[in-house]
Amino acid sequence: MPTERELLIPTQSTPNRRTLPSPLPTGTGLRITIDSITLTLPVPPSVNHQYATVNGRRLLSAKGRTYKHFVGQQILVALAQSPHRATLRQTLQQARLSLSIHFFFASALRRDTDGGLKIAQDALCEGLGLNDNRVVETHLYKHQDRDNPRMEIQLSVASSSEPDPLFPASLKAQVAVSPSSPSDYGRSR
Repeated sequence: MPTERELLIPTQSTPNRRTLPSPLPTGTGLRITIDSITLTLPVPPSVNHQYATVNGRRLLSAKGRTYKHFVGQQILVALAQSPHRATLRQTLQQARLSLSIHFFFASALRRDTDGGLKIAQDALCEGLGLNDNRVVETHLYKHQDRDNPRMEIQLSVASSSEPDPLFPASLKAQVAVSPSSPSDYGRSR
């Protein structure tokens, strides 16, 4: 029988069970509302362990697949226990989404926040049956917790459908204008 901090996950390649590289955090947080889901999950594998090169193609590694499978299972369990599951899925499928991730690493100097973003976003959105292109806002935070490394992740409806005030329409128009000739590229002004 696994301990509280040990998680066993079935894999497709063998009938045995494999241990997830990161232990399940103690006090796993879970909160589901009609417009957000918040989970505490193990830190994803590093980018160096997320992918493998096979015959010249970059593929998700066994560790990456195991992690995504685990996240999907956690979401299924969470949704099964929530009275808001139908409303949440419907709301998230129709809205612009905001993703917030707090990484708590055992060592603050060994990992980058962006290394865990893609696999975490993909796993969460796949588990909810969402296209991750609905995410229009991302917030990443890095903390250190030697005793309980984890990731606290929240997917919610973006706060506003108004244009971003830091990127005004006049600036958008300037960015959209292309140079008048190919020779204008790279020319300093």
